[in-house]
Amino acid sequence: MSVPVRVLGIDPGLQCTGFGVVEIEGSTLHYIASGTIRTTSGVALGDLPNRLKIIFDGVREVAERYQPTQASCEIVFVNVNPQSTLLLGQARGAALTALVTAGLSVAEYTALQMKKSVVGHGHARKEQIQEMVMRLLRLPGLPGKDAADALGLAITHAHAGGSFAAMAQATDLKRRTHAQFKGGRTY
Repeated sequence: MSVPVRVLGIDPGLQCTGFGVVEIEGSTLHYIASGTIRTTSGVALGDLPNRLKIIFDGVREVAERYQPTQASCEIVFVNVNPQSTLLLGQARGAALTALVTAGLSVAEYTALQMKKSVVGHGHARKEQIQEMVMRLLRLPGLPGKDAADALGLAITHAHAGGSFAAMAQATDLKRRTHAQFKGGRTY
């Protein structure tokens, strides 16, 4: 008899951070909750510190309410606009800090990894992710786009988390000690 594992997935965003909670019992996934944390109401768009506080507080509240045992978060990709990338990175940092402060271990996945895990190919559209998340979790309707991405991250961790942990224990992931400096780079 396996012990259920509860995973909180976070899709960070400065305006809207998605969250999704699933429970894994053996090979069965159960939907627990999903939603969004919005920073656009009641706070000026230029007030970055207070928007980051909303994300931090919101993720902490979700973690306290649903008591996950593990967490997964999307890795930020480098955008065409460097300013947008920096802002998204700060939102992600607030979410990660909240997860770690709540005592959770955090696995990180790229959007490509999540899409491959949930839909089967890395260039899936948002609508395809929503549809597959609805089917995999047997939901009565489509989840919102940000919540679907967060649920997708939780599903990805449910499917791949054990494999990644086993690989990390089986291999030596230490930095190479025979590195040479050449042109300012370490090899």
